[in-house]
Amino acid sequence: MKPFLIASLAAIGLTTCACSGSPSAQPTHTITVTATASSAQPTATATATQPTASATSTTPPGCLSRYLNGSIGLTQGTAGAVMVVIVFKNLDNVPCTLYGFPGVAQASGTPVTDIGQPSTENPTTARELVTLAPGGFANATLQISDALNHPPAKCDPVKADWLAVIPPNQTIPLYIHYNSTACKGNVKLLTVTAVRPGNGG
Repeated sequence: MKPFLIASLAAIGLTTCACSGSPSAQPTHTITVTATASSAQPTATATATQPTASATSTTPPGCLSRYLNGSIGLTQGTAGAVMVVIVFKNLDNVPCTLYGFPGVAQASGTPVTDIGQPSTENPTTARELVTLAPGGFANATLQISDALNHPPAKCDPVKADWLAVIPPNQTIPLYIHYNSTACKGNVKLLTVTAVRPGNGG
């Protein structure tokens, strides 16, 4: 009888241990579910911001000076000034954009050195975003006032052989061969428009 009683008590003890182990397992399952729910949150947030990033990336980057060619287009004389179309060509194999006003200075010498005062912006032309396809063009119109219309003592006229043209939002100039008369003094001769699409022809 004694062995049977001991075996019965042992079986009851095992049953009790199994039952008492069940409650301790429940928090483990709860912790796992909670961790899964919280780890899903960042993924949902990243997915929500994805369309915004994708929409922004559809606008081509700004044109860099090293991928642009500068040249002189249509030139027209007016009373007391000459109008010169500056043409930008995209030499890269991907599109790029220009926005705003180029900076222009008359220049000469070796190395090429700016002369006098740089260009001012023509306030009658509004900025617009211009996209240049590979091989595409944009242009701006430069007005050069006649240096000889100003007193020589104030102008200090000198021959210029180049136009130093800095594309919008860049710092490196393009040097375009163009003969003109510049003022070494404080006279401002140059006014430039905002960049527009096409070659200005």
